[in-house]
Amino acid sequence: MLHYKTYTLSDDHPWVIFIHGAGGSLSHWYRQIRPFKKKYNVLLLDLRGHGGSYNEEQSLYQPLNAYTLDVVVEDVVEVMDHLKIEKGHMVGLSLGTIVIQAMFEHHPERIASVVLGGAIVKFNVRSTLLIRLGSLVQSFVPYMWLYQLFAWILLPKKRHKKSRMMFVRDAANLCQREFIRWFKMTENMNPLLRHFSSIETNVPILYIMGDEDYMFLEAVERTAKHQPTARVQVVSDSGHVVNVDQPDHFNSISMAFIDQQVGSLATSTS
Repeated sequence: MLHYKTYTLSDDHPWVIFIHGAGGSLSHWYRQIRPFKKKYNVLLLDLRGHGGSYNEEQSLYQPLNAYTLDVVVEDVVEVMDHLKIEKGHMVGLSLGTIVIQAMFEHHPERIASVVLGGAIVKFNVRSTLLIRLGSLVQSFVPYMWLYQLFAWILLPKKRHKKSRMMFVRDAANLCQREFIRWFKMTENMNPLLRHFSSIETNVPILYIMGDEDYMFLEAVERTAKHQPTARVQVVSDSGHVVNVDQPDHFNSISMAFIDQQVGSLATSTS
């Protein structure tokens, strides 16, 4: 089972489930934990191969195949089942937003609402070229060189430094084999992302994007126009890792959204 951490108030409080991005860990939500745990039950996960979920022996002896979204989603649901969480408000960052989008297909009944920070709904030309470059050299170039390059391209500005260094620091805890497994999963991802975006759902969706998220903001704004339950909130002076660049804005926007959904659910069941 994945490594996880919980903060619980009571059985009557709603659950908020945080899923980090590639190379990250549950520690990437450190600026969210304090305010969220005062109002909700909180579950933070380390995806397989990341943070406390990394097992060196298991990583070495399992086949060097790409992970699949089906497998990653079932990892998340396994923890929810273990903790007897029937439904949660999902909060994702970067790659974590893709995992949550995959849940719309496989386990929509487990989702109360969705907050997608630094969401990825399509890889544009630049990001696709980066992935192809990485695919060509991943087997013989140290993965940290690639990761640092990607971090600089995604988070180029001086004010992105904290986010950039945080991801590079945590990525150093990955091994080359884990990086390759996750990296392979992103190859040819656009058809899947188009499919996820086309799924009809009644679940409320909030995209929180930095105005300097040059790779993914435009695609998110286009996609949300075709999703009746979705809206986009753009945060100024922020890059891809919006929850770290502008944590107070991220927290207030996402908590107001979740509160609204909790109130709507309470009204509909009363």
